[in-house]
Amino acid sequence: MLLQPQIEQAIRENFQVDFMELQNESHMHAGPAAESHFKLTLVSEDFSGLSKVKRQQSVYRALNALMPQFHALALHTYTPQEWQEVGTAPASPKCGGGH
Repeated sequence: MLLQPQIEQAIRENFQVDFMELQNESHMHAGPAAESHFKLTLVSEDFSGLSKVKRQQSVYRALNALMPQFHALALHTYTPQEWQEVGTAPASPKCGGGH
């Protein structure tokens, strides 16, 4: 099974998802792996009252079993109120070794 749907399923099973976008950014990086680098934008009320570090830790816990299968995960976590204010996650920087 492809990794991306597994990541999305794990997130849905562990969070009340208001919005989720999981982008496979592997093509932007050097190497042959087709599913090595991801960018996750996640909006959830579950993040209310949590620091950015605590939010990221909760995502890492949810993905613990899958994390050995990929190299990098850029996380952008928001409450619904924060998401209304920003409306979009920042663009990923270009990889120095990418294509």
